[in-house]
Amino acid sequence: MFLTISTRGDAAHPATDLGYLLHKHPGKAQKFSTSHGTAHVFYPEADEQRCTAALLLEIDTVALVRRGKGKGRGGAPDAALAQYVNDRPYAASSLLAVALSGVFSSALRGVCAARPELPARARPLRVEVPALPARGGPGLVHRLFEPLGWKSPTLGSARAGGAPIAEPVALDSEFPAWGDSRYVRLVMESERLTLAEALRHLYVLLPVLDDAKHYWVSSDEVDKLLRAGEGWLPGHPEQKLITSRYLSRRWSLTRQATERLELVRLAEADDSEVEEIDNAVAEETETEEKPTPLAVQRREAILAALRESGAARVLDLGCGQGQLVQELLKDTRFTEIVGLDVSARALTVAARRLKLDRMGERQASRVRLLQGSLAYTDKRLKGYDAAVLSEVIEHLDLPRLPALEYAVFGAARPRTVVVTTPNVEYNVRWETLPAGHVRHGDHRFEWTREEFRAWAARVAELHGYDVRFAPVGPDDPEVGPPTQMALFHRNETRNDTPNDTEKEAKAA
Repeated sequence: MFLTISTRGDAAHPATDLGYLLHKHPGKAQKFSTSHGTAHVFYPEADEQRCTAALLLEIDTVALVRRGKGKGRGGAPDAALAQYVNDRPYAASSLLAVALSGVFSSALRGVCAARPELPARARPLRVEVPALPARGGPGLVHRLFEPLGWKSPTLGSARAGGAPIAEPVALDSEFPAWGDSRYVRLVMESERLTLAEALRHLYVLLPVLDDAKHYWVSSDEVDKLLRAGEGWLPGHPEQKLITSRYLSRRWSLTRQATERLELVRLAEADDSEVEEIDNAVAEETETEEKPTPLAVQRREAILAALRESGAARVLDLGCGQGQLVQELLKDTRFTEIVGLDVSARALTVAARRLKLDRMGERQASRVRLLQGSLAYTDKRLKGYDAAVLSEVIEHLDLPRLPALEYAVFGAARPRTVVVTTPNVEYNVRWETLPAGHVRHGDHRFEWTREEFRAWAARVAELHGYDVRFAPVGPDDPEVGPPTQMALFHRNETRNDTPNDTEKEAKAA
């Protein structure tokens, strides 16, 4: 990946001031280690009239693919050829944006200890990126950069008939009939921006144009976006698109960022501080207590049950995107945690959520993610203290439920099994749920309290467990709790020789 930043000088302000601003000497070629490769900074030209700084990022693509895989870290396997043959070494993306913020961190913040007067001065700037993925084409590039003061190399507007700041790259120059690729060559100039402003534009908009990030997007990305977008993002005409793409289209994070940007806009319009408006809103709502989400209550109830059982080695069967595994890792009493799911995609998301690629060796030794189906017995699941089936059984067709029962209770036989499932009687309390509908489109069934208790009692009797029940969420006196939980504990006096009924279940 390659990017250059150029400036012109005059008698009072030589172009080599760029070296002070970037904290990189024009007479040296320097290199810096990044999390996914090596960044090189050098100056193809540097005199009083013109100075150009180049950032070349060499990506270790094989290491990028393999991060989080092997060494017991539970990365979900993905051997697709596209993981190794791709545009990462060449096309600007979030990898380049992260390198930009790391190598030029002081310049990005507008700090220059040697010449403190330089960062605040606008200067003529020219930015070139030879290969920039643009999902939306040159038109989107113009809509993102032109409102910020960037123009074509002739300092003219593309809409006014000037040259475009983004030229499409042909899919194959030998075959023009094939049309353009999704890449553009970016060349743009500005006379009224500071270097810090220019770098912040690039830091945010490079991954926005690529519409992808190489790392898991969490809540701290909102703060990064607001810091880099200070002064220009609240009033940008494409603010919603920028926010959504930068936060990988995660709805909750996008809403959070949008609300905070709206506070900034209101403060600017009212000529007041953001804290004043934010405090005013807080005063109006401080007496309103937000209800704890049911998913959080469910995880808390499961964790309490596991702690009470004394379990140290725990299976999360049907772990999905790893929310429960993440909570289990926070408690050191759980020394071994295994998440199993049939979906490779869910395991990939779980690995990102858990940051397995950045986890220390001691922490990594406590967790594994496995791909597998509960429709079959699996010797990897034997010997654990406890297993959790949280919101899992209702996703199976009823004829396949006996196979799961045997795989968990008959073959794996953990000492404790925690099962949660929706209580269909409570559905009448959901105002937005149409009558007769299940809570999720993939639910094959939802049981009443009586049906769930009958199933749990049968399974416990068949496989030698004792069972008790507990509500999760508000226990409505008429319809019960939204989630029902069964706690199975293995009866140690049981003879483990399979009876005829168990043999039939295994065969099924």
